[in-house]
Amino acid sequence: MKKQKIWLSPPHMGGNELKYIQNAFDTNWISQYGHNIDEFEKKLENYLGKDLQVAALSSGTAAIHLALRMLGVGKDDFVICQSFTFVATANPILYQKAIPVFVDSESLTWNLCPNALEDAVKYCLSQGRKPKAIIAVSLYGMPFMVDEILEIARKYEIPIVEDSAEALGSKYKNEFCGTFGNLSIISFNGNKIITTSGGGVLVLNSKADKKRAIYLATQAKEDKIYYSHSEIGYNYRMSNISAGIGRGQMEILEERVKQRRENHDFYQKSIAEVHNIQLFSEPNENFYSNYWLNTILVNENVFPIERIKNLFSESNIETRYLWKPMHLQPLYKGYVFFGNNLSGTIFESGLCLPSGSNLTNNCKSRISEIFHKLKV
Repeated sequence: MKKQKIWLSPPHMGGNELKYIQNAFDTNWISQYGHNIDEFEKKLENYLGKDLQVAALSSGTAAIHLALRMLGVGKDDFVICQSFTFVATANPILYQKAIPVFVDSESLTWNLCPNALEDAVKYCLSQGRKPKAIIAVSLYGMPFMVDEILEIARKYEIPIVEDSAEALGSKYKNEFCGTFGNLSIISFNGNKIITTSGGGVLVLNSKADKKRAIYLATQAKEDKIYYSHSEIGYNYRMSNISAGIGRGQMEILEERVKQRRENHDFYQKSIAEVHNIQLFSEPNENFYSNYWLNTILVNENVFPIERIKNLFSESNIETRYLWKPMHLQPLYKGYVFFGNNLSGTIFESGLCLPSGSNLTNNCKSRISEIFHKLKV
């Protein structure tokens, strides 16, 4: 009999989501307006602190797109972007007909390399144009080198778009990811640490910016008695039903972070005696990861990555390859890249492991059996 599937990062409901969804039905607010949206935004604003504002949107991708739009990114503008990320980080640059400039990772956090970033900035300046934005990602929940990256951004007066799609609950020096950028984004896709089934938010620094974001996210409809539009807008607002799921999920966010971090502790113990496999972990006490996904690097001379993936697959356990860096993607083949291809090396030897907050002891036992087979 085939064993039950262990998924990489499945949704994990808390129980109260249906109450808020039912409220949307009872009040007949099932569109992009309603009490759930307001309350979900308030909960996130209170959670993140720093007197920030949150606009609930249809996806994290939409949030990045709106961020670039609000920063005035347009045709042929340079936007510096972390290469080691999911494609949704970079695609909005092309939406705006701008030019991505990709930057490699450093080895401690797998995020933007400060040295390569400054090289990229200098390249853009040598072309006669200062970058309109720097997109910094906290990959797999690991915060980027915030101090170093912000120092470069301030030095050259370039705004940061912080992509914390995977990093809700993560912290750098005890401050939450999603609070460091001039504009920041968080994703609530179905595989994230909490979900709204689909959705995301844009984190902003003022009520005026939030008003502008919501205006653009609702087709840029002007405040008149008839439909009047003077600029391009988008259908990017989150639905009241999705926000209801988010309200319920916010109630158990801290528990979910705790459970994901416990998964990391489990992997540390499971892999400790397996030579030539390295678990990606916080580099020092300044970094606090939600460990949205636990990832490993493998010495392929000992364990070909395909062999390990097949072992898990044979036991009906889902694993995935790491994100393929943007500078190696066919879509972005012709764009400039700064770095030594460390992200490409990591991609070739890395694997994502099951990391759901609903990972049971039985699931962990099955996973441990795979690592036991890899002991040499």
